[in-house]
Amino acid sequence: MDNNAWEKVEIARDIERPTSLDYIENIFDNFIELHGDRDFAEDGAIVCGIASLNNKNYTIIAEQKGRNTKENIIRNFGMPNPESYKKAIRIMKQSEKFKRPVITFIDTKGAYPGIGAEERGQGQVIAKSIETMSSLKVPTISYVIGEGSSGGALAIGVADRVVMLENSIYSILSPEGYSSILWKDASLKKEAAEKMRLTAKDLYDLKVIDNILYEPNGNAKTDIIEMSNSIKKDIIQSMKDLMQMKKEVLLENRYNKYRIIGGE
Repeated sequence: MDNNAWEKVEIARDIERPTSLDYIENIFDNFIELHGDRDFAEDGAIVCGIASLNNKNYTIIAEQKGRNTKENIIRNFGMPNPESYKKAIRIMKQSEKFKRPVITFIDTKGAYPGIGAEERGQGQVIAKSIETMSSLKVPTISYVIGEGSSGGALAIGVADRVVMLENSIYSILSPEGYSSILWKDASLKKEAAEKMRLTAKDLYDLKVIDNILYEPNGNAKTDIIEMSNSIKKDIIQSMKDLMQMKKEVLLENRYNKYRIIGGE
């Protein structure tokens, strides 16, 4: 059996894989991070801020993992609490007010499933984030740079354009979770990965995403500068097209895009 899908899962999870902040540093100028949900707390699993590219300002919303235990504790292992999504919603609304396009970077195992997160309305705030992003009157692009799992990813992925890096994955849950639910056996994760069609090629063929960005030497960690430049070129070209659209057309196209993906 071809385990190509599982190999991509392992690459997507590689601790040395470039993170959102790595790309932000190498793509944008003058990044200013904005903190807090104005309600409960600051959560480090999602980084929000303002940055410029080619003298144009953008809003950045990015899921961030750590590379060691200390960083992962600060970033909650890249699994956002409700406060992260509430912060993202606040910054999305701000971007609309100031007419700044939104760029999101997706890289999460999923939203944090802890009791406290559920008590503070994790499911509801994910739904609100999806609703807010789907109705934004500014152009949006989402980049899946590593893992893109479950509602934790979709919450900041309802964009005009969705792009995946070659070795990233995007799915409803992890292969381990899929195999545990379907076959009651988490050890069948490799078989699950194949059946889930979670690779960039699978999702491009299914028309779920709009483009694949190929990685230098087959792995983004080998040359972060080249990978960053590839993303930068995609942002510039895509925004050139999106910015020409009237907001009514932008919203209609986004609505139709996700209606078709949803199979209606």
